[in-house]
Amino acid sequence: MSRQLKPLEELVKELPPASQAEVRDFVEFLLEKRRRKSTRTLRQNWAGALSDYRDQYTSLELQQKALDWRGD
Repeated sequence: MSRQLKPLEELVKELPPASQAEVRDFVEFLLEKRRRKSTRTLRQNWAGALSDYRDQYTSLELQQKALDWRGD
């Protein structure tokens, strides 16, 4: 039986105990990440917050500034 066809449990059993613990930690991380994603809702309470500046800056200037802030 090739490695690709073995069940995940069998593959994990072939690992040393320390690596099995890493796999367990990673799986728990993935499960928690999935739980957090499904419970969050998109907030849009910021919409319109910069409307006071619409006459001072163009969208291109704001985009360039955002890239500067991110370090891109």
